[in-house]
Amino acid sequence: MKKAVITVVGKDSVGIIAKVCTYLAENNINILDISQTIVQEYFNMMMIVDFSKTEKEFLVAANELESIGENIGVIIKAQREDIFDMMHRI
Repeated sequence: MKKAVITVVGKDSVGIIAKVCTYLAENNINILDISQTIVQEYFNMMMIVDFSKTEKEFLVAANELESIGENIGVIIKAQREDIFDMMHRI
């Protein structure tokens, strides 16, 4: 399994979750875990996903997600789980 961490942060608006999840479903990227909160008008979502069944290269998908974020006014970042873990190790 190739896991990744996707974060979405920005001003809340209608359709953020739908746009991200539609992209993931269309590209056969499975959501393993998801958490989202809204603090005042700010939206924050973190997802653990499985990239092992997609035909897209990780960097291509990460760039496309970033582009979706730009189009809807949020910041979307995707990181491989192993790199994310190394960056946040104490």
